[in-house]
Amino acid sequence: IADIFDIKTAGDIVTDLVLTEKKNHILTVRINRLDRKNALTHDMYTALGDAIEQARDDSDIRCILYTGSDECFTAGNDLGDFSAGLPGEFEDTPVGRFLLLMATSNKPIVASVNGPAVGIGTTMLLHCDMVFAGNNTRFQMPFANLGLCPEGGSSLLLPSWLGRVRAAELLMLGGAFTAEDALRMGLINRVCEPSQTETTALQACARLAAQPPAAVRATRELLNRSGGNELKAAMLAEGKLFAERLKSPENAEAIKAFTEKRKPDFSSFS
Repeated sequence: IADIFDIKTAGDIVTDLVLTEKKNHILTVRINRLDRKNALTHDMYTALGDAIEQARDDSDIRCILYTGSDECFTAGNDLGDFSAGLPGEFEDTPVGRFLLLMATSNKPIVASVNGPAVGIGTTMLLHCDMVFAGNNTRFQMPFANLGLCPEGGSSLLLPSWLGRVRAAELLMLGGAFTAEDALRMGLINRVCEPSQTETTALQACARLAAQPPAAVRATRELLNRSGGNELKAAMLAEGKLFAERLKSPENAEAIKAFTEKRKPDFSSFS
């Protein structure tokens, strides 16, 4: 891993695969690993979480924007990085820290999404205040397909937002769905042309940044208040089981099949 990361001292960012820019009270956080479809490693999760802490501690930042490129948001976890499991208790892992920071951020979070938004590329959006997606976006939560389980609080939030049967279909079958589907389900704010997604999201960020900042922070806190403790408990329970599932024979078969470019065979599992 060390040969592909530009490790820096504490400050702006941990890796050049996650870029940040602060401008006009907006902190833009860009996933920048297009040669790997923006697949996320532990170091990248550290950088994504650091950005939230930077925004929390900087009174000049009033809004956070997560984005990728016109072609790709993120293909989810880097399979190679996660093949060894999670490094410690979920709450203390880079991905666990990032998700919990998203859920508890005191600054509003906006996302600009194009192309693949797989796994956490979809579930992290559940913690955003506004989401704008290009018409080329394909959302997917293929956890069960990989012998894993839901994460990011999705097992709690999706049933409460969409109803249990629709959530079960998305999480158990793990099929892809379009931006138009996501709009109908109320998971995003608007469908855009891919070249205009980030511009549209930045316009929303600018409007948020022009609002009374304390009022916006209070509103976000109230919107998240009802499920705060329950959400954290769900995320920790998911994280514990997810770590166990990473070591399961089903996940091993799914990863082996992926590398061998074949369909996984789960027929021998009970």
